[in-house]
Amino acid sequence: MSDGHTITIEQSEQHVRVVRGELVLAESRRPLLLRETGCPVRYYIPAEDVRLDLLTPSDTHTYCPFKGTASYWSLPDAPDLVWGYPEPKDGVARIKDHFCFYEVETS
Repeated sequence: MSDGHTITIEQSEQHVRVVRGELVLAESRRPLLLRETGCPVRYYIPAEDVRLDLLTPSDTHTYCPFKGTASYWSLPDAPDLVWGYPEPKDGVARIKDHFCFYEVETS
């Protein structure tokens, strides 16, 4: 990374869970912890641990110069609730096939 911007990714065994209302959207004991300069720690959850059947792809895309282009998924009452990087940049390739939510419970 440049200009003092760093991203580190580590494998965790921490229990993470994403709940919205009565729905458990994701639950994992194998998230990736992504630490990025100026941002809170983000938990990237493997696709196999996310209820993708409940999520609808969104038309929203954003670009990060360090991670690449993000795609988003929504619930009917929660637009762009989750994002992922289908083709992440080489430096963060580990987050491919992982999803990140704004609100994550940890234990």
